[in-house]
Amino acid sequence: MTISKIFLPIILFILTIAAGFWVSKNGKPYNTGIFTLHKLLALAAVILAAIVIAGLVKAVPLQSVIILLLVMASLSVVALFATGALMSIQKTVDSVWLFIHRIAPFLLASSVGTILYTLLKK
Repeated sequence: MTISKIFLPIILFILTIAAGFWVSKNGKPYNTGIFTLHKLLALAAVILAAIVIAGLVKAVPLQSVIILLLVMASLSVVALFATGALMSIQKTVDSVWLFIHRIAPFLLASSVGTILYTLLKK
């Protein structure tokens, strides 16, 4: 697997974050077009990243560290989708959901980055 295959999920992740800032800047009620773009970019980034990582994982024996990082990345994705949904249906944004939604991208990026680094160095 070539390194170029990881660039599209990375670009989509960056665009997702940019669209998230755009959604946040416009405030509630969320602009439907921007919010939909944000959700679709996030979904595409997750799917493509999963495909790339699955291809890399098949090539090497799994280590417990990689399994732990995969669990952390998966939980981060679930947290992002869940908190995004909760914030979109509530009239006011609960500060706990917003905090989780702001921290989870860093956990996701660091866990996926470490997974990719570990798998690509082999």
